[in-house]
Amino acid sequence: MLLTWIAEVADEPLVLKPTDRQTERETNTWWPGAEDEDRRALSASEVVAAFERTAESIRLRIRKTGFAGTATFYVWHDKQTGQLRCSTGSVTADELPFGSTHVTTDDLGAIIEGFLSDREPGFVAWSALEAAGGQSEQTASVSEAVPLPVWVRNVGPVSH
Repeated sequence: MLLTWIAEVADEPLVLKPTDRQTERETNTWWPGAEDEDRRALSASEVVAAFERTAESIRLRIRKTGFAGTATFYVWHDKQTGQLRCSTGSVTADELPFGSTHVTTDDLGAIIEGFLSDREPGFVAWSALEAAGGQSEQTASVSEAVPLPVWVRNVGPVSH
C-alpha cells in the first residue's frame, strides 16, 4: 500500500508558483499512512527506491511543462504525527518552508528506517522534545530540539 501511494504522488496535481507558496504547500504536500503490515513487510531500500522513482517522475513532468525556475522534492518523517511526508516546491533546498530547525540530507534510508521502526507512531516523549540549556519540558520548543532530517532532490530543469 505505501509503495503504491508513493508512486501515485508523481501523478497528483502539482502547482509551481513562486509568487504563491501557500498554494504550492497546500497542493504539493502529501502524507501517507502506513499500516502495521507495511512497517513490518517493507525494507527501507524498497521505500527509498519508490521515492527516488517518484522524484525522477516529477522532474520529468516539470521539464515537460517548460517551468524554468527552481524546484525541489523533499521527504521527511513527521514524528509527531507518525507519518512520512513529502512535498514539491519552487524553492532551493536552503529555502524549505519549515518552522523548525532542519538539516538537508542525501541519506533517505536513515529517514525511512526511522519511520519503519517507529513503534508508537504519533507518540513523542517529552524527553525527546527537551531543548538544550536547561529549559523545562513545558517551555522547550520543538524548533529547538534535534534538527529534522529532510531528504531533498532538485527536480527543476537540469542545465547543460
